[in-house]
Amino acid sequence: MTVRIVPWVALAALFLPRIAIAAEPDAGPPDVLLQSLVSEAERASAALKTNDEGPLYYLSYRVHDGTSTSLSASYGALDADVESDDPLAGRVRWLDISARVGTPQLDNTHKLRGSGFDFGGPQGGMSQLPIDDDSDALRLAIWRTTDKAYKRAVKQLIKVKANKMVKVAEADDAADFDQEPAQIHLEPRQTSTLDKKAWAARLKRLSALFKDHPRILNSQIALYSSAWTNYFVDTAGSRIREPQSFARVMISASTKADDGMELNLYRDFEAVQSDGLPTDAVLEDAIQKLIGELEALRTAPVVDPYSGPAIVSNRAAAVFFHEIFGHRIEGHRQKDADEGHTFTHKVGQPVLPAFLSVVDDPTRAKFGDTWLNGHYAFDDDGVPAQSTNLVENGVLKCFLMGRSPITGFAHSNGHGRAMQGLPTVSRQGNLIVTSSKRESFADLRKQLIEEVKRQKKPYGLVFEDISGGFTQTRAAMTPQAFKVLPLVVKRVYPDGRPDELVRGVNLIGTPLESFEKILATGDDDAVFNGYCGAESGYVPVSAVAPSLLLGEIEVERTTPNHDRLPLLPPPLHPEAKWNDAVATPATNPVSVTPAATKPGGK
Repeated sequence: MTVRIVPWVALAALFLPRIAIAAEPDAGPPDVLLQSLVSEAERASAALKTNDEGPLYYLSYRVHDGTSTSLSASYGALDADVESDDPLAGRVRWLDISARVGTPQLDNTHKLRGSGFDFGGPQGGMSQLPIDDDSDALRLAIWRTTDKAYKRAVKQLIKVKANKMVKVAEADDAADFDQEPAQIHLEPRQTSTLDKKAWAARLKRLSALFKDHPRILNSQIALYSSAWTNYFVDTAGSRIREPQSFARVMISASTKADDGMELNLYRDFEAVQSDGLPTDAVLEDAIQKLIGELEALRTAPVVDPYSGPAIVSNRAAAVFFHEIFGHRIEGHRQKDADEGHTFTHKVGQPVLPAFLSVVDDPTRAKFGDTWLNGHYAFDDDGVPAQSTNLVENGVLKCFLMGRSPITGFAHSNGHGRAMQGLPTVSRQGNLIVTSSKRESFADLRKQLIEEVKRQKKPYGLVFEDISGGFTQTRAAMTPQAFKVLPLVVKRVYPDGRPDELVRGVNLIGTPLESFEKILATGDDDAVFNGYCGAESGYVPVSAVAPSLLLGEIEVERTTPNHDRLPLLPPPLHPEAKWNDAVATPATNPVSVTPAATKPGGK
């Protein structure tokens, strides 16, 4: 399975964050939506649990009810307002159903071996509910979707039983479903506090700062704000209503080098509510720094394929661990016969250097001053989020679990997750890497230079910032490999020359070999927030890690772009030529001082 982590800039307009916030018990009017869900769940269970075509032994409803706003501006003008025309951005209610027929030991969700990926959600279905609190309309919509989900589940169970008859015995014969205790958790419904008019004016004003820079081809500053109430109701008695809100400002810009290579940079800022986002002064400073970095990247040399010592700086290290470790300890991958099973049989054995430990803790809302995008109070299976100790002093302890058991791990630890319209599987939340071998970045850099000299390499590399990455976990023709996509990379020379900014490089490798190359870590833990795409769609995630010193890492050239540079000068600078366009004095150039002088963190 290829899985991908991406920055907010790519997906925030479609898949909005799901951050739980604390609230007092609800004292408002009766919740018609909740009552309708409970009523239909009880009615369906009573009618279908003894049905001859296939007994319904479990049914759950997930509803995402709320509003969101996406505003963006470019060069002083508003260019997107998707609150009214995007069905995932305006007021909407999405219903997801999980219908299970058969028994917990063998039901319709059992994977069909040899069938590839089944994204059809054999356990359920999705539909849009009325946004009015009209009991009759709501119950009719829920009833129609439940009927379709049950029929699909019955058909799927027939296929499951036939598949088991014609295939060899499975290596993992664990049950298909973990029956967890019911949860009652009812918080007030979420409402939006966004001042949309004021934010539109701010975005227009800030986006106009790019006008003075003729070599910036595209730029945008965007706001994404959501106010949701998530519901979970099942036939075991769970009744969950959880308010969620989140706000983010994103700055993005791109340019081209003289050889046609496209260069993109991003900056983002998060808060629970829009009034917690940075001031205009902070955002303006971030814009000017981003412009300076793009100008420097334009003229930076392109790196050839290379293998040698490197420092993977904190945020890049967070993505590094998310890709090459996090996906391989998601529980459902240990059960799937088509997976690579990198760590399936390594519980109790060393899998990382002894100075490293890893937890996944979706109960954490913040790391330092940074909000964690992978935070939630209940997962999408209705199970409380739990801090899960995955690796302790290098030794693998357990896996991330949803409600699909595997041999040796019969219960969920609150990591069943999915986007709207897809069934849940075990997924990462807030993956946090800690180290007992922490050193200052300056010392880490000295060790890098020593390692370069020892290996007689011409230089080492420092990966300072990244845009995302992806990995392959399947046991197929493709290799068990990963790729991290850096944005800012520097060469570090052993003879004392200044660090040199370079471009056009991807960080690649295979998991087990890469772990063995980790020599030490920094003391500069930082957060990467993004979205991760896998079988259950895109879900919000965070990864936290310190900088890593690796004795060896491999890089490859990025895919080239063969488009020519603009033939016409930009209309705001008709006198400018591409090769002699001059940045304005406001631009802050990229420092070429050693990275050790920079503070850690985001």
